[in-house]
Amino acid sequence: MLMPMIVCLDVMMALRKREAKDLAVEIGITKANLSLLRTGKVKGVRCETLAVLCEALSCLIGADGLTESMRKRPR
Repeated sequence: MLMPMIVCLDVMMALRKREAKDLAVEIGITKANLSLLRTGKVKGVRCETLAVLCEALSCLIGADGLTESMRKRPR
């Protein structure tokens, strides 16, 4: 069963005072792909990318930054 994830990257980046361009370089993705992650417009993401992203933002999957939910993200 697939469970959608609500991604709160904007909040996490603001709390940690991180800029998108610097974070994208650090985790090894393009700024455009980071923007797609931030807006929730991606259909999938590699586990390695999530792990590096969470390490860079000092968060845990399913905790502060990335929360699993059965409800759809409000637009």
